[in-house]
Amino acid sequence: MPTITTFNCNGIRASLRKGLDQWIARRDPDILCLQEVRARPQDLGDWASRPAGRHACWHPAQRSGYSGVAIISRRRPDAVRRRFGDPIIDGEGRWLEADFGLLTVVSLYLPSGTSGDERQLIKYQVMAKVKRRMDRLLKGGRKVVIAGDFNIAHTERDIANWRGNLKNSGFLPDERAWLGALIDPGGWCDVFRKLDGRAGRYTWWSQRGSARQRNVGWRIDYQFATPAMARRAESVRIDKRPLLSDHAPLTVSYR
Repeated sequence: MPTITTFNCNGIRASLRKGLDQWIARRDPDILCLQEVRARPQDLGDWASRPAGRHACWHPAQRSGYSGVAIISRRRPDAVRRRFGDPIIDGEGRWLEADFGLLTVVSLYLPSGTSGDERQLIKYQVMAKVKRRMDRLLKGGRKVVIAGDFNIAHTERDIANWRGNLKNSGFLPDERAWLGALIDPGGWCDVFRKLDGRAGRYTWWSQRGSARQRNVGWRIDYQFATPAMARRAESVRIDKRPLLSDHAPLTVSYR
């Protein structure tokens, strides 16, 4: 079973300038799920087809320089599905699904609602549709990992300033309840929390006010696994250094 990393790179070209290739070579994940690549493959030249000597599949947004997801893997996927069937999710490049033998891996980038009420409504609509797809995958009999930026901190352990964010997108009661419904008994497993119950373990920090140095962050990047796959999880790691993005790579090793 593989080592899987999820990482919101906040622009693949910027992340490459900050040393993403070197990080891949050092950490050597079997599967790397990227979010917010903000580029089309043709923008990346030869790197897009064989990044760090690996296979890659891309689902960019229709809008240039915006959103988009990718899966970079040591072995070529057996099958790739880019079409979710929703104009927002497909048009903004927010879901990419790949099969590796008996394992299905999804790179997911849920919208943020921080820019206003309209985007928050879109976020709720996308959440409802993603929940239905995840329900089907859960019942499908395959081992599945949904890896990505969910733009939601689940509990008070997952955000530094929880009292000050109770009315802010990303920590709203409806958002947190949605995550809770995913991991009801018999449902998806939040693999990080299965292996590490500590507070203060974050994956995103504001770029203002030395938030990263002071560890004033949010845990909004997840790997959700089906129960059979979650039982194979052995270790988890958050790489706060080097500074490749405002997010940190989250890696889970499965046996």
